[in-house]
Amino acid sequence: MICSERILGIGSPIVDFLVQVDTPFLEAVGAEKGGMVLISSEEMDVLLAKLPGTPLLAPGGSAGNTIFGLAKLEDSTAFLGKLGNDAAGNFYRSKLVEVGGSDKSFRVIEGGVTGRCLSMITPDSERTMRTDLGIASSLSPADISEADFEQIDHVHVEGYLLFLDGVTEKILATAKACGCTISLDLATFELVRLKRDRLAQLLKEYVDVVFANEAEAAEFSGSPEPAEQAAALARFCPITALKLGPAGCYLQDESGIYTVPAKEVEVVDTTAAGDLWAAGFLHGWVNGCPLSRCGEFGTIAAAEVIQVMGSQISEERWEIINKQLEL
Repeated sequence: MICSERILGIGSPIVDFLVQVDTPFLEAVGAEKGGMVLISSEEMDVLLAKLPGTPLLAPGGSAGNTIFGLAKLEDSTAFLGKLGNDAAGNFYRSKLVEVGGSDKSFRVIEGGVTGRCLSMITPDSERTMRTDLGIASSLSPADISEADFEQIDHVHVEGYLLFLDGVTEKILATAKACGCTISLDLATFELVRLKRDRLAQLLKEYVDVVFANEAEAAEFSGSPEPAEQAAALARFCPITALKLGPAGCYLQDESGIYTVPAKEVEVVDTTAAGDLWAAGFLHGWVNGCPLSRCGEFGTIAAAEVIQVMGSQISEERWEIINKQLEL
Protein backbone atom coordinates (compact mmCIF):
# COMPACT_ATOMS: atom_id res chain seq x y z
CA MET A 1 0.00 0.00 0.00
CA ILE A 2 1.32 3.47 -0.93
CA CYS A 3 1.87 5.61 2.14
CA SER A 4 -0.02 8.90 2.35
CA GLU A 5 3.07 11.05 2.75
CA ARG A 6 4.31 12.70 -0.42
CA ILE A 7 8.10 13.02 -0.66
CA LEU A 8 9.82 15.27 -3.19
CA GLY A 9 13.47 14.72 -4.05
CA ILE A 10 15.42 17.59 -5.58
CA GLY A 11 18.78 17.21 -7.29
CA SER A 12 20.51 16.26 -10.52
CA PRO A 13 18.86 13.34 -12.32
CA ILE A 14 21.71 11.37 -13.88
CA VAL A 15 21.64 8.16 -15.90
CA ASP A 16 24.42 5.77 -14.89
CA PHE A 17 26.19 3.86 -17.67
CA LEU A 18 27.87 0.80 -16.11
CA VAL A 19 30.37 -1.15 -18.18
CA GLN A 20 33.10 -3.72 -17.54
CA VAL A 21 36.50 -2.72 -18.94
CA ASP A 22 40.11 -3.77 -18.49
CA THR A 23 43.03 -1.64 -17.34
CA PRO A 24 44.49 -1.25 -20.87
CA PHE A 25 41.20 0.35 -21.95
CA LEU A 26 41.50 2.93 -19.17
CA GLU A 27 45.05 3.65 -20.24
CA ALA A 28 43.95 4.00 -23.86
CA VAL A 29 41.37 6.66 -22.98
CA GLY A 30 43.69 8.42 -20.53
CA ALA A 31 41.67 7.62 -17.41
CA GLU A 32 43.32 7.25 -14.01
CA LYS A 33 41.83 4.25 -12.22
CA GLY A 34 39.45 5.17 -9.39
CA GLY A 35 39.09 8.80 -10.35
CA MET A 36 36.05 10.92 -11.22
CA VAL A 37 36.31 13.71 -13.77
CA LEU A 38 33.61 16.06 -15.07
CA ILE A 39 33.48 16.13 -18.86
CA SER A 40 31.39 17.83 -21.54
CA SER A 41 28.47 16.23 -23.38
CA GLU A 42 30.59 16.02 -26.52
CA GLU A 43 33.42 14.28 -24.67
CA MET A 44 30.93 11.82 -23.18
CA ASP A 45 29.57 10.95 -26.64
CA VAL A 46 33.11 10.24 -27.88
CA LEU A 47 33.91 8.07 -24.86
CA LEU A 48 30.67 6.07 -25.06
CA ALA A 49 31.44 5.30 -28.72
CA LYS A 50 34.77 3.73 -27.69
CA LEU A 51 33.37 1.32 -25.09
CA PRO A 52 34.26 -2.35 -25.59
CA GLY A 53 30.74 -3.50 -24.68
CA THR A 54 27.17 -2.34 -24.25
CA PRO A 55 26.74 -0.52 -20.93
CA LEU A 56 24.01 -1.30 -18.42
CA LEU A 57 21.81 1.73 -17.82
CA ALA A 58 20.42 2.66 -14.41
CA PRO A 59 18.84 5.80 -12.94
CA GLY A 60 21.23 7.57 -10.60
CA GLY A 61 22.18 10.78 -8.85
CA SER A 62 22.27 11.23 -5.08
CA ALA A 63 18.70 12.41 -4.44
CA GLY A 64 17.55 10.25 -7.33
CA ASN A 65 18.85 7.07 -5.71
CA THR A 66 17.07 8.00 -2.48
CA ILE A 67 13.77 8.76 -4.22
CA PHE A 68 13.88 5.55 -6.26
CA GLY A 69 14.52 3.65 -3.03
CA LEU A 70 11.57 5.33 -1.32
CA ALA A 71 9.35 4.51 -4.28
CA LYS A 72 10.36 0.85 -4.02
CA LEU A 73 9.43 1.04 -0.32
CA GLU A 74 5.97 2.14 -1.51
CA ASP A 75 6.21 5.73 -0.35
CA SER A 76 4.58 8.35 -2.57
CA THR A 77 7.42 10.15 -4.36
CA ALA A 78 8.27 12.73 -7.01
CA PHE A 79 11.50 14.27 -8.30
CA LEU A 80 12.37 17.83 -9.28
CA GLY A 81 15.35 18.23 -11.58
CA LYS A 82 16.18 19.05 -15.18
CA LEU A 83 16.23 16.42 -17.92
CA GLY A 84 16.66 16.62 -21.66
CA ASN A 85 13.93 15.45 -24.02
CA ASP A 86 16.28 12.69 -25.15
CA ALA A 87 16.64 8.92 -24.81
CA ALA A 88 18.41 9.12 -21.45
CA GLY A 89 15.82 11.54 -20.06
CA ASN A 90 12.93 9.41 -21.26
CA PHE A 91 14.60 6.37 -19.69
CA TYR A 92 14.95 8.15 -16.34
CA ARG A 93 11.36 9.36 -16.26
CA SER A 94 9.91 6.01 -17.31
CA LYS A 95 11.92 4.17 -14.66
CA LEU A 96 10.58 6.41 -11.89
CA VAL A 97 7.01 5.91 -13.09
CA GLU A 98 7.66 2.17 -13.38
CA VAL A 99 8.49 1.93 -9.65
CA GLY A 100 5.46 3.99 -8.64
CA GLY A 101 6.90 7.52 -8.51
CA SER A 102 5.59 10.64 -10.23
CA ASP A 103 7.39 12.33 -13.13
CA LYS A 104 5.28 15.51 -13.06
CA SER A 105 7.91 17.63 -11.27
CA PHE A 106 10.69 17.06 -13.81
CA ARG A 107 11.71 20.00 -15.97
CA VAL A 108 12.05 18.46 -19.45
CA ILE A 109 14.11 20.74 -21.67
CA GLU A 110 13.78 20.45 -25.44
CA GLY A 111 17.27 20.12 -26.91
CA GLY A 112 18.85 19.60 -23.50
CA VAL A 113 21.20 16.71 -22.78
CA THR A 114 20.30 14.56 -19.77
CA GLY A 115 23.07 14.11 -17.20
CA ARG A 116 25.11 10.94 -17.61
CA CYS A 117 27.74 9.18 -15.52
CA LEU A 118 29.94 6.55 -17.14
CA SER A 119 31.21 4.06 -14.58
CA MET A 120 34.03 1.93 -15.98
CA ILE A 121 34.48 -1.13 -13.77
CA THR A 122 37.75 -3.07 -13.89
CA PRO A 123 38.11 -6.73 -12.80
CA ASP A 124 39.26 -5.61 -9.33
CA SER A 125 35.80 -3.95 -8.87
CA GLU A 126 37.39 -0.49 -8.94
CA ARG A 127 35.20 2.20 -10.52
CA THR A 128 36.55 4.94 -12.75
CA MET A 129 33.94 7.58 -13.52
CA ARG A 130 33.35 10.29 -16.07
CA THR A 131 30.36 12.55 -15.45
CA ASP A 132 28.49 14.92 -17.74
CA LEU A 133 25.91 16.86 -15.70
CA GLY A 134 24.25 18.07 -18.89
CA ILE A 135 21.13 20.18 -18.52
CA ALA A 136 20.85 19.29 -14.80
CA SER A 137 23.54 21.86 -14.03
CA SER A 138 21.33 24.69 -15.33
CA LEU A 139 18.75 24.41 -12.51
CA SER A 140 18.28 27.94 -11.18
CA PRO A 141 16.31 29.73 -8.43
CA ALA A 142 13.82 30.84 -11.10
CA ASP A 143 12.94 27.18 -11.66
CA ILE A 144 11.61 26.83 -8.09
CA SER A 145 8.16 28.04 -6.99
CA GLU A 146 5.60 27.40 -4.26
CA ALA A 147 3.59 25.33 -6.74
CA ASP A 148 6.32 22.68 -6.57
CA PHE A 149 5.51 21.98 -2.93
CA GLU A 150 1.73 21.65 -3.16
CA GLN A 151 0.63 18.34 -1.59
CA ILE A 152 4.25 17.69 -0.54
CA ASP A 153 4.96 16.77 3.08
CA HIS A 154 8.72 16.19 2.97
CA VAL A 155 11.53 17.47 0.74
CA HIS A 156 14.87 15.67 0.38
CA VAL A 157 17.71 17.74 -1.10
CA GLU A 158 21.16 16.64 -2.24
CA GLY A 159 24.01 18.85 -1.07
CA TYR A 160 25.57 18.96 -4.53
CA LEU A 161 23.02 21.67 -5.42
CA LEU A 162 25.00 24.11 -3.26
CA PHE A 163 27.38 24.34 -6.21
CA LEU A 164 24.54 26.07 -8.14
CA ASP A 165 24.26 29.70 -7.01
CA GLY A 166 21.18 30.38 -4.92
CA VAL A 167 19.36 27.16 -5.81
CA THR A 168 19.53 25.40 -2.44
CA GLU A 169 18.61 28.59 -0.59
CA LYS A 170 15.49 29.05 -2.78
CA ILE A 171 14.47 25.41 -2.36
CA LEU A 172 14.81 25.37 1.40
CA ALA A 173 13.15 28.72 2.02
CA THR A 174 10.20 27.92 -0.25
CA ALA A 175 9.74 24.40 1.09
CA LYS A 176 9.77 25.64 4.68
CA ALA A 177 7.31 28.43 3.87
CA CYS A 178 4.99 25.79 2.40
CA GLY A 179 5.09 23.75 5.63
CA CYS A 180 7.31 20.90 4.43
CA THR A 181 9.83 19.08 6.57
CA ILE A 182 13.29 18.97 5.00
CA SER A 183 16.25 16.61 4.89
CA LEU A 184 19.65 17.52 3.44
CA ASP A 185 22.44 15.13 2.47
CA LEU A 186 25.87 16.75 2.78
CA ALA A 187 27.04 14.91 -0.37
CA THR A 188 30.85 15.10 -0.09
CA PHE A 189 33.51 16.39 2.28
CA GLU A 190 34.85 18.73 -0.44
CA LEU A 191 31.47 20.47 -0.49
CA VAL A 192 31.47 20.80 3.31
CA ARG A 193 34.98 22.25 3.20
CA LEU A 194 33.97 24.90 0.68
CA LYS A 195 30.52 25.71 2.09
CA ARG A 196 30.85 25.01 5.82
CA ASP A 197 29.64 28.37 7.14
CA ARG A 198 26.76 28.58 4.68
CA LEU A 199 25.78 25.00 5.48
CA ALA A 200 25.65 25.76 9.19
CA GLN A 201 23.30 28.67 8.55
CA LEU A 202 21.03 26.64 6.26
CA LEU A 203 20.89 23.73 8.69
CA LYS A 204 19.89 26.06 11.51
CA GLU A 205 17.24 27.94 9.54
CA TYR A 206 15.58 25.22 7.49
CA VAL A 207 16.68 21.60 7.88
CA ASP A 208 14.98 18.97 10.06
CA VAL A 209 17.23 15.98 9.25
CA VAL A 210 20.86 16.12 8.16
CA PHE A 211 22.57 13.09 6.62
CA ALA A 212 26.36 12.90 6.72
CA ASN A 213 29.04 10.25 6.48
CA GLU A 214 32.03 10.39 8.79
CA ALA A 215 34.26 12.23 6.29
CA GLU A 216 31.66 14.95 5.80
CA ALA A 217 30.93 15.16 9.53
CA ALA A 218 34.65 15.32 10.34
CA GLU A 219 35.05 18.21 7.92
CA PHE A 220 32.09 20.02 9.48
CA SER A 221 33.08 19.41 13.11
CA GLY A 222 36.87 19.25 12.95
CA SER A 223 36.75 16.06 15.03
CA PRO A 224 37.47 12.40 14.18
CA GLU A 225 35.09 11.15 16.89
CA PRO A 226 31.51 10.25 15.84
CA ALA A 227 30.01 11.50 19.12
CA GLU A 228 31.66 14.90 18.68
CA GLN A 229 30.75 14.99 14.99
CA ALA A 230 27.08 14.31 15.73
CA ALA A 231 27.07 16.84 18.57
CA ALA A 232 28.47 19.53 16.27
CA LEU A 233 25.76 18.90 13.67
CA ALA A 234 23.08 18.67 16.38
CA ARG A 235 23.83 22.24 17.42
CA PHE A 236 22.36 23.36 14.10
CA CYS A 237 19.84 20.65 13.14
CA PRO A 238 17.17 18.83 15.21
CA ILE A 239 18.01 15.36 13.87
CA THR A 240 21.49 14.13 12.95
CA ALA A 241 21.93 10.88 11.05
CA LEU A 242 25.62 10.01 10.88
CA LYS A 243 26.47 7.11 8.56
CA LEU A 244 29.59 5.22 9.64
CA GLY A 245 29.84 2.44 7.06
CA PRO A 246 30.95 -0.86 8.65
CA ALA A 247 30.60 0.79 12.09
CA GLY A 248 26.86 1.31 11.61
CA CYS A 249 25.28 4.66 12.39
CA TYR A 250 25.12 7.28 15.12
CA LEU A 251 21.83 9.13 15.57
CA GLN A 252 20.96 12.10 17.72
CA ASP A 253 17.80 14.10 18.41
CA GLU A 254 16.23 15.87 21.39
CA SER A 255 15.20 12.52 22.92
CA GLY A 256 18.74 11.14 23.02
CA ILE A 257 21.57 9.37 21.22
CA TYR A 258 21.21 6.03 19.46
CA THR A 259 23.64 3.72 17.70
CA VAL A 260 22.73 0.96 15.26
CA PRO A 261 25.31 -1.63 14.14
CA ALA A 262 25.86 -2.39 10.47
CA LYS A 263 24.72 -5.71 9.03
CA GLU A 264 27.55 -8.12 8.21
CA VAL A 265 27.31 -8.89 4.50
CA GLU A 266 29.69 -9.49 1.61
CA VAL A 267 30.47 -6.11 0.08
CA VAL A 268 30.48 -6.07 -3.72
CA ASP A 269 30.11 -2.36 -4.45
CA THR A 270 29.34 0.59 -2.16
CA THR A 271 27.71 2.69 -4.90
CA ALA A 272 24.53 4.39 -3.57
CA ALA A 273 24.94 2.88 -0.08
CA GLY A 274 24.49 6.24 1.63
CA ASP A 275 21.60 7.19 -0.64
CA LEU A 276 19.72 3.94 0.04
CA TRP A 277 20.50 4.29 3.75
CA ALA A 278 18.75 7.67 3.61
CA ALA A 279 15.79 6.07 1.81
CA GLY A 280 15.36 3.48 4.54
CA PHE A 281 15.71 6.09 7.27
CA LEU A 282 13.21 8.47 5.67
CA HIS A 283 10.74 5.65 5.08
CA GLY A 284 10.64 5.16 8.82
CA TRP A 285 10.79 8.83 9.75
CA VAL A 286 7.98 10.18 7.55
CA ASN A 287 5.80 7.34 8.85
CA GLY A 288 6.40 8.22 12.49
CA CYS A 289 8.89 5.53 13.56
CA PRO A 290 11.25 6.11 16.52
CA LEU A 291 14.71 7.34 15.58
CA SER A 292 16.43 4.05 16.42
CA ARG A 293 13.98 2.17 14.19
CA CYS A 294 14.66 4.64 11.36
CA GLY A 295 18.37 3.82 11.73
CA GLU A 296 17.60 0.11 11.52
CA PHE A 297 15.60 0.69 8.34
CA GLY A 298 18.49 2.62 6.80
CA THR A 299 20.94 -0.12 7.73
CA ILE A 300 18.78 -2.82 6.13
CA ALA A 301 18.45 -0.91 2.85
CA ALA A 302 22.16 -0.05 2.67
CA ALA A 303 23.18 -3.65 3.39
CA GLU A 304 21.21 -4.81 0.37
CA VAL A 305 22.62 -2.36 -2.16
CA ILE A 306 26.27 -3.02 -1.24
CA GLN A 307 25.79 -6.67 -2.19
CA VAL A 308 25.08 -5.82 -5.84
CA MET A 309 26.90 -3.98 -8.62
CA GLY A 310 25.47 -0.49 -9.00
CA SER A 311 22.31 0.77 -7.33
CA GLN A 312 19.81 -1.74 -8.70
CA ILE A 313 18.45 -4.25 -6.17
CA SER A 314 16.46 -7.17 -7.59
CA GLU A 315 12.67 -7.36 -7.29
CA GLU A 316 13.00 -10.48 -5.15
CA ARG A 317 15.24 -8.69 -2.68
CA TRP A 318 12.95 -5.63 -2.60
CA GLU A 319 10.11 -7.93 -1.53
CA ILE A 320 12.27 -9.14 1.35
CA ILE A 321 13.30 -5.57 2.26
CA ASN A 322 9.68 -4.41 2.32
CA LYS A 323 8.79 -7.19 4.73
CA GLN A 324 11.70 -6.26 6.97
CA LEU A 325 10.74 -2.58 6.88
CA GLU A 326 7.05 -3.20 7.50
CA LEU A 327 5.55 -0.33 9.50
